[in-house]
Amino acid sequence: MKTDLPDRTFEFAKRIVKLCQLLEEQRGVSQTLGRQLIRSGTSVGANIEEGQASHSRKDFALKCNIACREARETLYWLRLIAESDIVPADRLKPLMEECNELVAILTTIVKKVRE
Repeated sequence: MKTDLPDRTFEFAKRIVKLCQLLEEQRGVSQTLGRQLIRSGTSVGANIEEGQASHSRKDFALKCNIACREARETLYWLRLIAESDIVPADRLKPLMEECNELVAILTTIVKKVRE
């Protein structure tokens, strides 16, 4: 399936990496949350890349479903970081909006492929 999704999720991962670099400079809870965020946030694109090389529609749907779950987890960590005042919510808003859009896109893809 040819889309801009691999590029879009790669750009999303780059933004997550930059945010996590900022969190790593802080101590304690910020670092811990950053480690959770880096895992889930970069996993979205990694699973999309794997899905591009799928051997079947079922395998593609599985990879997209995993990416969707990782995006939802990423959104959770972003919300927690914002609500905990670790990073101002207005600074995270564009990243959270992109994450929400990725969840919606991936949910749609999974539903269509499974039909």
